[in-house]
This record gives sequence, structure tokens and C-alpha cells, in this order.
Amino acid sequence: MARSRLLPDNFTLALVATVALASVLPASGAVGAFFEKATVAVVALLFFMHGAKLSREAVLAGLGHWRLHVLVVASTFALFPLLGWGLRPVLQPLVTPELYMGVLFLCVLPATVQSAIAFTAVARGNMAAAICSASASTLLGIVITPLLVGLVLPHTGTAQQDILGSIGRIMLQLLLPFVAGHLLRPWIGGFIARHAAALKFVDQGSVLLVVYTAFSAAVVAGLWRQLPLPALAGLLVVCAVILGAALTATTWLARRLGFSKEDEITIVFCGSKKSLVSGVPMAKVLFASQAAGAIVLPLMVFHQMQLMVCAVLAQRYARRDGV
Repeated sequence: MARSRLLPDNFTLALVATVALASVLPASGAVGAFFEKATVAVVALLFFMHGAKLSREAVLAGLGHWRLHVLVVASTFALFPLLGWGLRPVLQPLVTPELYMGVLFLCVLPATVQSAIAFTAVARGNMAAAICSASASTLLGIVITPLLVGLVLPHTGTAQQDILGSIGRIMLQLLLPFVAGHLLRPWIGGFIARHAAALKFVDQGSVLLVVYTAFSAAVVAGLWRQLPLPALAGLLVVCAVILGAALTATTWLARRLGFSKEDEITIVFCGSKKSLVSGVPMAKVLFASQAAGAIVLPLMVFHQMQLMVCAVLAQRYARRDGV
């Protein structure tokens, strides 16, 4: 029997299991130091693979649709931060200050690549534009996200004070492997395509390792002793409100500005999603190790919520015009 689209996927279940493992058996001391170093290597491998998978032809095909790309970038890096700040007086009392820092952090992250493109395909949207927008968002986020962290979280004590240094570290750990993978695509692109199923485990395993390392440091620092259960319940409400507001705003703007239905689908799915794959490594660079666990927890909740909601929304789009 097929699994319901409302149930978590295997990767989400693995994320939950990883958090549980880090809560019971956190890596500390010499083991923790080893995992910290290992995460640098696996994150570099992760972005190297993403660069190798990016098709230059698909990017060039979507580049000309500049109005759509401007709206997606504005939604990702302007609308979301404004929602996080504007709703803060209402939403922050529902969670702890540390969790709301994580909410603000997710608001300044780039969009997803894989799931945004996948949902656009299911909904019969503009695929070329989706590939271009989602990929551009990831690359722009390497520079824009640290700058926005400095603006949105200037006095938290966890964000790195040297913003230029943070950008440099992110470019070294994320952008350089990405560019290297893309430049090597003519030689390794075929191998990546042929072994996509197997390499997916490397992709997801990288994220799981980073999550385990981040939560281990947070647990050792007393994460779960500082997070009451009502705050975790409140986090579900906070993420639902922000996701609902983003979906509503992107849909309204796309229609108000006269975009076609195919372009609207691309704008909604690329402009309302946030990247767990990019966000977790960035949190490790931008925040102290013991704070990163609480910072990425809202992102993990938001990630699953956006997948569930967008799966239903994509099916509704796909059934338009009686198809």
C-alpha cells in the first residue's frame, strides 16, 4: 500500500532518529572534535555533488525570465525576513528566545533546489525557470544570508561578529566545492547521473552527520533542559503561520503582477521554501557549536511542514483545467 503524502518521508524519519541519537548519545570531547572536522569534509562533498548535477543548459534556458527571478529572490531574502520581524511581537511569546532566533535564521536562508523543482514538475509549472531560480537562490544565499544574519540577529551573541569573515568561510566551504563540481561536470556529470540513486544517500547522509554534530554540541550544552514542551508546540504554530503567510503572499503577488499559471507555480514553490541542505552547514559556520542545535531545530520543523503542505498544493495545481 502506498504511503500517504501526509506522512513523513524516510529522510525526515532519519532526521528525527538522528536528533534522538544525539540526545541520548551526544558526541563530546575527542569524539565531538572528530565529528566537527568530519562535517567540514562531508559538506564540501555535498556541495561538490550539487555543482556537478547543475545543468548549464537548463540555467541558460531560464535566465531570460528576469521578472520571475526578481520576485523569487525578493520573496526569499526580503519577504521572509520581514515576516519574521513583523510577526515577532505575536509569535515570539509562543517559543523561547533561542528558538525564535532559529526562526529568524530560517527566514534569511536560500530556497531549496531539489524539492522546489520536484514540486514545480508535479504541478506542471515552468521547469526551466524553477531550475534557474532555485540554483541562483542557493548561490546568492552564500553571500546574502550572512549579511542578513548580521542585520536580523545583530545582538544575539551567537552570530559571528566578523560578517566578511563568515562570508569567506562559507565561500570556502560551500561555494568553492560547488564551482569545482560544476567545472568538472563535463567529465563526471554522466557518472553522477547514472548513480543518482546511490549518491542520494551521500547527499542525505551529509545532512544527517551535520545535524548529529550540531545537536550533540547543543545537548552537551543543555539544549533539552532549556526547551520546555510548550515551546516546542508553539514552534509548530510559528512555522505554520510563517509558511502560510509566505504561500499566500507569493500566490497573490504572482497573480497581481500578471504572471501565467505556470510561472505562478514556479514563484510559489521557489519563493516559499527554505533549504535544510544549505541551512544546516551555514548554521555551523555562523553560530557557536552549542547554539547551532537550537538554531536549526525550527528549520527542521519548517522543512517537514513545507514538504507536506506543498505536496498537497502541487497535486491541486496539477489537477487544474480538468487534467
